[in-house]
Amino acid sequence: MRFSTLINITKEYVLEALQDVKDPEIPTISVVDLGIITGVEVDDDNFVKVTMTPTFSGCPALKIMENMVKERIELMNISGVEVTTNFDTPWCTNMISPKGIEGLKKHGLAPPEKHNGLVQIEILQKVKCPHCGSRNTTLKTPFGPTLCRSMHYCNECLNAFEQFKPVD
Repeated sequence: MRFSTLINITKEYVLEALQDVKDPEIPTISVVDLGIITGVEVDDDNFVKVTMTPTFSGCPALKIMENMVKERIELMNISGVEVTTNFDTPWCTNMISPKGIEGLKKHGLAPPEKHNGLVQIEILQKVKCPHCGSRNTTLKTPFGPTLCRSMHYCNECLNAFEQFKPVD
């Protein structure tokens, strides 16, 4: 236990520390910028509670991310930590931060389009290529290597690419 009354941990400090925790499948984006950290509470004794909402209910990396979040927070001056996952705050791709959108592009993924809550197959058409920026693209299949991705082809730069699918 590393508890000390000299340093008060804040929610902002925890969120800044969690920038170090990257998505195991997309290591260019933090769990914060992916939008899956949906709650942080710090009590007067520096006990930290973090709530996560997965991108998909069957996300295979969920337990790994929970452990990574817990391990990172345990490096801080805290009395204890609890990391829980729930669906009280439904995750959607609009929760990805602008920094997260850049992280997706850096990884070679087309980011999801912002939406107003209505996600239909048409939103997967003419996706902006993460390599050249062209919208002269073709949806090859809405089913990619993981549940959260679709497969596309750019008719300009001739690259195949994946898109992080929009989710409401």
